[in-house]
Amino acid sequence: MVAVDVQKVRDITAHPPGLAARRFKDSAFIIWGILATIIGLGTLVALVSELVHDGGHRLTLAFFTSFPSSDPAIAGILSAWVGSLLVIFTTALFAIPIGVLAGIYLEEYAPKNAITSSIEIAVNNLAGVPSILFGLMAVGIFVQFLGNPNRWFAFLPESVRDGGADLFGQSILTAGITLSLLILPVVVVATREAVRGVPQEIRHAALAVGATKWQSTQHHVLPYALPGVVTGVIIGISRALGETAPLIMIGGLTFVAFLPITRPGDATFETIGQLDEYGAAVDPGATEMVRISHDGVVVLPDFTERAVQAGQTIELPHGSTIQSVATWGDAIASWSPTNWLGQEFTVMPIQMFNWTSRPQAEFLELAAAAGIVLLGITLLMNGTAIWLRYRLRKSIKW
Repeated sequence: MVAVDVQKVRDITAHPPGLAARRFKDSAFIIWGILATIIGLGTLVALVSELVHDGGHRLTLAFFTSFPSSDPAIAGILSAWVGSLLVIFTTALFAIPIGVLAGIYLEEYAPKNAITSSIEIAVNNLAGVPSILFGLMAVGIFVQFLGNPNRWFAFLPESVRDGGADLFGQSILTAGITLSLLILPVVVVATREAVRGVPQEIRHAALAVGATKWQSTQHHVLPYALPGVVTGVIIGISRALGETAPLIMIGGLTFVAFLPITRPGDATFETIGQLDEYGAAVDPGATEMVRISHDGVVVLPDFTERAVQAGQTIELPHGSTIQSVATWGDAIASWSPTNWLGQEFTVMPIQMFNWTSRPQAEFLELAAAAGIVLLGITLLMNGTAIWLRYRLRKSIKW
């Protein structure tokens, strides 16, 4: 008698083992995702609602065109938003070209060895370093060392040392370099990820028809990687816009009633000779021949005043101050980077920090209004990143 194996016929309508558990996990993941989204959006809505409730009525034209003041009724953010604009412009000027070129080199050109691996690890670790540590580094290098002409190389001419020290110290240039170092890892990593996302076939096709490595990178890799690069750059700039700790460390002022640039009609002051930390002339007996460029008043070291006219050439003792009114020519000249890069500054987060430390409720309203402006700028920049990424991706044809 021959034994015949009879295979069991499986019912295809029956549920496979564990299907109910998998369905439960799938539903639970969707529910948790919806809850996380609601919590995030709810927090944002609550924050914006609170800011609008407290400071929305402060958002007037005068709020943007007035300097900070001890009187909350007339205080504004003119010096803060202008300072933020100049600092962020300086930050972008350093961070974007250096970060993008470094990311392209590490991904496309750098050999895969221990050195490049160490660089990659260092860049990734720098992205997680607290911002205040960058402030401490900036204090030591840019403020105490480069901001002191006596610490520069002695063989350099005195004019070079003094000019370099004037640009560093507690200045916009120092703030821009510090924030560029802070966001540089973000730009490098974003650039590398964007370049890595370009298919290898694009490179191979370009090289196959005789293109050089740089031609392949310039004409094919970069255009396709540009959406990701732009997104990373704008996110990094948005982070720098809200930083406070490193700028306070390097000496960002909490109360500024002047602008780094000059407006027509502003009072201008020119001091003759070098002054010590107390405002007195280093060499009180020295004098200097000075040509007066505008009508104004000279305040001598003994606080006596003397009217002067444009075109005069007079001898003034060190410690004298020439006071005049800025013209349109002075205003245009003040936009030269050699002028405003070395100026003292404040930014919007520092101004908000100053107002929130005041006990009066009116200053808290001003801080809320500044927070609305800062949050609006951040949302605008991130929205711009999304729009640019969408437009640039539409032009990609693979």
